[in-house]
Amino acid sequence: MGQRATKSKPTWADLKTRLAEFDRASVLGVLQDLYVADKGNRAFLHARFGLGEDLLQPYKETIDRWLWPDVLRGQQVSVFRAKGAIAKYKKALGDPVGLTELLVFYCERAAGFCQDVDYRDTAYFDALVRMFEQALKVTANLTGKVQNGFLARLNRVRSIGRQLGNGVGEEMDVLLSEFDSSVHARGASWK
Repeated sequence: MGQRATKSKPTWADLKTRLAEFDRASVLGVLQDLYVADKGNRAFLHARFGLGEDLLQPYKETIDRWLWPDVLRGQQVSVFRAKGAIAKYKKALGDPVGLTELLVFYCERAAGFCQDVDYRDTAYFDALVRMFEQALKVTANLTGKVQNGFLARLNRVRSIGRQLGNGVGEEMDVLLSEFDSSVHARGASWK
């Protein structure tokens, strides 16, 4: 275990080969070390194994921190880190309803932050519109009251988007119109 790797950049295959040498207790020890080392690892493992009451909470906290920072304390926004939380959840569990919840939550927090502090960053707006589009796409795969609940929340985001300027609301109008057309083409209705 203490040998130095001969490759400068180890791969998953290298790690997998080394893990094959471990017994069950050693693998559990490595997992315990990873669990203790980082709260992101804990969130991932809790989500993967369905542990805890609210598996989405750690991911929502990360999204909230990076999309709605405390500007009075000099905190910065980071679309990259907020989106990273969604990607990590998707890898850990990927439950469609949970994923949709995180996408819609992202839109709500981003739009709310822009409205609350009059934040006017074009890249931030672009990311919000792209996430709105992704949220609509995954919502299309849901049905009934679950789908309608998410669509109602996205409609509120669209209303805020109309107040933000920079074409945000108009782009959301187009995306929702396209969504309506595709839903009607399938013979369904969300309204």
